[in-house]
Amino acid sequence: MYIPPKKESLSSREEEVLNYIVRGYSLLDIAQKLCLSVKTISTYKTRIMTKLNCKQNSDLVNYALKNNILDKY
Repeated sequence: MYIPPKKESLSSREEEVLNYIVRGYSLLDIAQKLCLSVKTISTYKTRIMTKLNCKQNSDLVNYALKNNILDKY
C-alpha cells in the first residue's frame, strides 16, 4: 500500500536512479549506465525507498508519476 512520502527530498543522483528503476532497468543495468557498482546502486535504492516511505517498486512508480520524475530524464 502506498503511503505519501516524507518531506525529505531526493538528490539529483537519487532521482536519476529512481528514473531508471521505474523504467524497469535492473540494478546491474543502472550500475553499468552510471559507471558505479551494483552495491552503490542498491544503496541508492534503499535510501530512496526510505526517504519516500516506499515498500515496493510499484510505490516508486506511483511517486514518480505523481511528481513528474520521469519527465526530467
